[in-house]
Amino acid sequence: MTAQHLQSTVTLNNGISMPWFGLGVFKVEEGAELIEAVKQAIAHGYRSIDTAAIYGNESGVGQAIAEALKENNLKREDLFITSKVWNADLGYEETLAAYETTLSKLGLEYLDLYLIHWPKAGKYKGAWKAMEQLYKAGRIKAIGVSNFQIHHLEDLMQDAELKPAINQVEYHPRLTQVRLKAFCEKNGIQLEAWSPLMQGQLLDNPVLTEIATAKGKSVAQVILRWDLQNGVITIPKSTKEKRIVENSSIFDFELSNDEMERISTLNEDVRVGPDPDNFDF
Repeated sequence: MTAQHLQSTVTLNNGISMPWFGLGVFKVEEGAELIEAVKQAIAHGYRSIDTAAIYGNESGVGQAIAEALKENNLKREDLFITSKVWNADLGYEETLAAYETTLSKLGLEYLDLYLIHWPKAGKYKGAWKAMEQLYKAGRIKAIGVSNFQIHHLEDLMQDAELKPAINQVEYHPRLTQVRLKAFCEKNGIQLEAWSPLMQGQLLDNPVLTEIATAKGKSVAQVILRWDLQNGVITIPKSTKEKRIVENSSIFDFELSNDEMERISTLNEDVRVGPDPDNFDF
């Protein structure tokens, strides 16, 4: 079912509820702009914030969360906070230690979702065992992966006690990930989109512009709505209050089946980020 409002949630495969829509903070440096962006998002109704150890901004995100909870009279459990373990910290002991560092920087007692950031060969299974341990100990509400292809998921699940709840991948109209999405759906793994706006490269696309004009919406709003109607969680990044509000104003219109199809046929299997099968970091 498509999300009805900004705080609508999807139930993950372990019964935990996660908002369909959130704020991503990739490449946002520590400082006042980051803190203000997270606080503005929460004040305007966002309840999901996505960060990662490698972003180097967990401390600022944590400060913003603490201030926003107080200023908006919210409780910790009202928010859904995600972070990710970086490649250098993959491995059983390394991941356990990395999790404590992340919690310390964020100033939190638990994460709602912890992800393996990239499928580094030979390293992610040890990290997954650590995350399963943390999950079973009640230290994390849900665990998942990011940038995993089908063969990575199959390999991980061969030895795993728990299936990933989430696979967060590059996903936008130029990269619709049809086979991966079908595999995840078949296995109860919720797909989540990073770089849903293709880092701005789709904003002048004629098809999207035509649909946006017809709907009285921006191209970004049309793309984000397409994500949700496709059953994909989306976490667009912005640091500007106006854009943060605009991105989330997508619950008052609907794309027709024809419009959904026209957008999906823009797929060219083009990435703006690294290829999960060929990365060297």
